[in-house]
Amino acid sequence: MQRLIALVIMLIPGFLAALGIKYMRDVFFGILHDPISSLALQFFIGLLLFIIGLGFVAGFILHRDRKRNKVQARFTKK
Repeated sequence: MQRLIALVIMLIPGFLAALGIKYMRDVFFGILHDPISSLALQFFIGLLLFIIGLGFVAGFILHRDRKRNKVQARFTKK
């Protein structure tokens, strides 16, 4: 059950990052989505979603590896 919960927790930021990539890609093709008023705003929203999603996944993996002592010395907490 814990692994299923962890999978769900990892899927949500993954979907946010994928949505961010989609918004940034659509800017290059000139596709504007309804709730967003300009292409520049859509790009920055996509970039923000991508950074948040990727940061959460990276932090989760780093936290897990720290618990298992599988990180280099520079990544250990002091």
